[in-house]
Amino acid sequence: MAFPIFDGHVIGLISYNLSIRTPNSKEKNGGSTAADDVNSDIIPSASMLKQLAIGVETTKIVKSMKDLMILARDYSPVKERSGLSLYAMKSFVVGEKEDKFAAEFGRDEKVMSFIHLLMDPEGHLSRRKTGSRMDKAPKVTKFSKEVHGAPPESFVPELAEAMGSIKTLKKMALFWSRVVMELRRLWCEGKHIPGIPTDEIPNLNSCLLHQQLQVINCCISRKQRRAIATASLDSVLKQANNIAELSHPPADLLPESPHVYARISSGKFVLRLGADKQLENTTLLDTGEPVYTPVMQEWPLLTEDIIKETEEFVLRTGSVGAGCSQLLSDMQAFKAANPGSILEDFVRWHSPPDWTETNDESKQVTGGDISPSRGHLSTRMQKEGNLWRELWQTAKPIPAIRQAPLYYEDLSVEGILNGLENISPSSLFEQLFVSLLSSGCAIAEARVSSNEFLYKVFKECKDYIVLICQSKNWVEKANDICQVYETMAVMALDPERVIKIMNAQPDQTHTKEDPNKLRKTPSKNQKDNPTAAQSSTMFSKKPAKPISC
Repeated sequence: MAFPIFDGHVIGLISYNLSIRTPNSKEKNGGSTAADDVNSDIIPSASMLKQLAIGVETTKIVKSMKDLMILARDYSPVKERSGLSLYAMKSFVVGEKEDKFAAEFGRDEKVMSFIHLLMDPEGHLSRRKTGSRMDKAPKVTKFSKEVHGAPPESFVPELAEAMGSIKTLKKMALFWSRVVMELRRLWCEGKHIPGIPTDEIPNLNSCLLHQQLQVINCCISRKQRRAIATASLDSVLKQANNIAELSHPPADLLPESPHVYARISSGKFVLRLGADKQLENTTLLDTGEPVYTPVMQEWPLLTEDIIKETEEFVLRTGSVGAGCSQLLSDMQAFKAANPGSILEDFVRWHSPPDWTETNDESKQVTGGDISPSRGHLSTRMQKEGNLWRELWQTAKPIPAIRQAPLYYEDLSVEGILNGLENISPSSLFEQLFVSLLSSGCAIAEARVSSNEFLYKVFKECKDYIVLICQSKNWVEKANDICQVYETMAVMALDPERVIKIMNAQPDQTHTKEDPNKLRKTPSKNQKDNPTAAQSSTMFSKKPAKPISC
């Protein structure tokens, strides 16, 4: 079978043939068709993507979503810049009503299902009719990473679909305020945000919104762990007090509780605090007691914007950052969990490369116990004025749960929620646009990847989108992206029909002219950039119509 040339005419043919063969029942009936509803259950609708693109375009001068809520009350399309499309004007003006909030969103299934999801975090995100094909398709790429979106079928793409279903700026602003309010409620109640990993550090390959939601969930998990650690420490202290209150404690009680007590070099038993679990085949060098890993304070959660601020602060002030504080905290926790320990014990556990065994054969097993091994610290650790030595001398045996926090979850999450309340509308819509785009493309790719012929065209479309989204001015080409996405969605929904249209291309475009003339001549800049040249010849702003015979 002969493969046609994949350029702008191919995409135009697909769009044109589908437009003349599909009746526009939505305009006739004034609502969405049953087919539209079925299709949106499979892949996000292109109309939602267009609505988000319009949101980006029309809110560039608005500072925050709160300001948008106020300005949208007196919204006038005349005030928008002259380049605004007629479609954008209709979308935000026609049908604007001063209904109550509940009535406004009660008619939209996507919006209400998302609100219900937030109100019932124990539930699950809607799963499309694609099932698990996205996970099993070998050719599915990490599209969200390439365009800096959010993982497919996660919270942010679901939010983007709901936002893209809303037709006015005022409703969008009201909906967003409701979402932030529900996020704040979930945080106060200690409930995780659905569709977001419960305990993972922020994924810097995702959009900032997804990273911030990851921080919120991670902070909830950390607070839960801290509650467990506090209860465990209280239990140990209570057990120790009970033993101390006994006038004649059993002689063998203390030695049989190595996880509670440790014998120091003087022979006295000292209470372990903040011990997590025993480190296998490792004992303290001076006392021979088993080494226990301590419960430590966790590292700060950093999103891409915080990392940038931290780097700028370090460069400006010459500060070493939070590393020194974290090291001191770990030392104090280790001392509390391992009474009688020395710096060498800490280094063996915390930085093994800085410890060298003198003789491995010196480890002798006696009565089931391993005698402490001997060795020496690395050269850098032995130098006078070494930071580790200075910190160890100042470190006190304090369990992590009783130390001053290195990271304040409440302050961090409160800052994120306040930032989301005042987020720039264009920034929000950009992130939702890219996240919905990456989710839809990933779903489409899973559905067409099994067809080599169709996947070749799909990949050209995808490469074009990636190329545009990775540029700084991709917002200016949002309409082109929407057009290409619509073609990709059609490939996923009706692949056989698209193949028939493409196979019919040579017959429909047969003329006396040289077929090579159908391709545009690449400019000098395009010749220097083969990818850009390929993309520019494949897509054009105006879809080409089939040439008559």
